[in-house]
Amino acid sequence: MGTLLLVIALIFEIAFAIYCMVTKQNHKKIKNWIRIAAFIAFVILTLSSVIVWSFRWAMLAILLFILALIGMVSLIRNKTNIQTYKTSKIVWKAIMMIFVSIFTFSPAIVFPQHKSPKVTGEYEVGTATYTYIDKNRVEKISEKRTNRFVNVEFWYPKNAKGTYPLLVFSHGAYGIKASNTSTYTELASHGYVVVSIDHPYHSFYTRSKDGTNVLINTDYNREIDNMNKGVYSNEELYGLIQKWMKLRTDDMNFVIDTILEKAKSGSNPIYQQINTEKIGVFGHSMGGAASVWLGRERDDIGAVVNIDAPFFSELVYKKDKDDFVESSKSFTTPLFNIYSDDVWGQLESNSLYVANKADNEQFKQAYTAHFKGAKHLSLTDLPLFSPILANILQGGKADIDQSYCIETENKLILKFFDYELKGIGQFTPKGTY
Repeated sequence: MGTLLLVIALIFEIAFAIYCMVTKQNHKKIKNWIRIAAFIAFVILTLSSVIVWSFRWAMLAILLFILALIGMVSLIRNKTNIQTYKTSKIVWKAIMMIFVSIFTFSPAIVFPQHKSPKVTGEYEVGTATYTYIDKNRVEKISEKRTNRFVNVEFWYPKNAKGTYPLLVFSHGAYGIKASNTSTYTELASHGYVVVSIDHPYHSFYTRSKDGTNVLINTDYNREIDNMNKGVYSNEELYGLIQKWMKLRTDDMNFVIDTILEKAKSGSNPIYQQINTEKIGVFGHSMGGAASVWLGRERDDIGAVVNIDAPFFSELVYKKDKDDFVESSKSFTTPLFNIYSDDVWGQLESNSLYVANKADNEQFKQAYTAHFKGAKHLSLTDLPLFSPILANILQGGKADIDQSYCIETENKLILKFFDYELKGIGQFTPKGTY
């Protein structure tokens, strides 16, 4: 929608400039009426929901309103003096409007309107955000040395009776807690209380309830970038993995323990909905690795979904070989792995994924699904929310329909948790989608 309207606007500006140059007139009155008509058309398209109002349209709406106001004032004043025609002036005005149009349309192009993934459950979904402060941890990344805070968002069955399993999500290396909103919404609509965590300084951006804003830490960002470039030795990388996973799993443990404590007190209707005996964890990329790690550490985790991540918890570094091998300890928590092409192609060639291999005896009961044609971010909502950003971050466009990919992924995750935490139905993924 944004691209289409921008093309129309650019064609109009160029055509009108040519018309003025051919007739050697300014045609100011016509342009004023067109400005007013454009604003009215924008309002009609918004009211009729052809344009779904959101932040992406704000700058365009302001521009159209200002131009319409200028045009209306000019028509009301009905100036009789005719401005001298100058070709250079017409050209420069057209060029200026083209640049202004591109700027104001950019949010609608970078973050286009899109059809939201299907929500198939019977429950209306409510949301709530909280900031939890861990009094037992001092933030080492920040110079202020205050207690570490963790921002969380809940998706839950609104106005529903009874209790429901708790699912905790951890985002990817540069992610945010909203990365898989369609997944959380679908799960909550079927009777789950879903909590997604922003890991401060690992999250691209997070904002706490008191207005504190935290961006991704530059040192951490550089570490991830260097890892992707192959800068580190395996021994150095193993040390970094331990550091990253400790921060992540400490956050997840803290959030789960806080929620369980609040659920016992019954101080909040949302916490009262939680079945504390049924807990699942899941995450994308580094968040998936942290979820598998937690599935090994905690006895109260009943199911784990790993989305496109290596089993960092199962890696053992062998100094004599300067390489990683898989742990020999059995993994008994029910596990479902979901892979894109980006990771699927590394399972046999990258030693970081040695524990993920299908022949690993410690994970012989795990389920696996491969989305053929998907890229790493196809397993999040980002390609729907911003195809341009997703393509830049993952190095190209995926060869899979994004709506099909995310809706199928959401359906599989729901069926897995239903089977493992609710005892509903059977779970038999077909392997490749």
